[in-house]
Amino acid sequence: MKLINKFFAKDVTYPGLNKWNKSLAGLHALFGVLILVLSQNRGFSVTTSFLTINPLLSTPTHPVLITAQRHLFDVRMSYVIAAFFFMSALAHLLVATKFRKKYESDLKIEINKFRWFEYAFSASTMMIAVSFLTGVTDISSLIMIFTLILVMNLLGLVMEIHNQTTKKTNWISYVIGCISGIIPWIVFLIYTIGVELYGGGGIPTFVYFIYGTIFISFNCFAINMYLQYKKIGSWKNYLFGEKIYMILSLVAKTLLAWQVFFGILRP
Repeated sequence: MKLINKFFAKDVTYPGLNKWNKSLAGLHALFGVLILVLSQNRGFSVTTSFLTINPLLSTPTHPVLITAQRHLFDVRMSYVIAAFFFMSALAHLLVATKFRKKYESDLKIEINKFRWFEYAFSASTMMIAVSFLTGVTDISSLIMIFTLILVMNLLGLVMEIHNQTTKKTNWISYVIGCISGIIPWIVFLIYTIGVELYGGGGIPTFVYFIYGTIFISFNCFAINMYLQYKKIGSWKNYLFGEKIYMILSLVAKTLLAWQVFFGILRP
């Protein structure tokens, strides 16, 4: 544990973080390109559900409504995976170059706005990929899942801004963010139970591994924030927590991307 802590604590300085941001920008961009180049063309349908009259059961005086589904368009999974890599690459590049001064000045007061805005979109996109693998294809459900994860991450920003004005840490944004973030997982659980009970073949094994790794990874972000505000051990230094965020982001995105690749996208 001491060796791990020593490794993570290395380069926890502004110049050190700048090197990390530059390196991670390149690494995320590389992974995004590899996914696009190496993946087969596997698409997932996006649908919409609507009420319509059942002509077989309806009469002129007693219409019977049923739920129908219509195909809207297809989305290539490789594009979804590459998208969150490129979002991260752009964010790391910007804070390492054009917005470095702003980034470092915010870190001094224990805020990173760039992180939360990037997570708001990249983590939400990651959950769209997981949604497709779960069988969630309705555009309304996809929008709600995307928005819940977006709100969860923006509440992390609210947490940091709000606690600039409090003497004692206020956890309300943290709690609401956790509630927002758990809802999509409940949806996935309901879909998974449905597949196991009524779907016959069940969900492929690799999807269960994705559930486990991404769920644990997302919870590690919450734990990292908790440790930062509790000032436990090396987390007394906000920059240490910032580096852990970087590592967690890379690990979560890499695990999801390559599990999906070897599960359904490899040629």
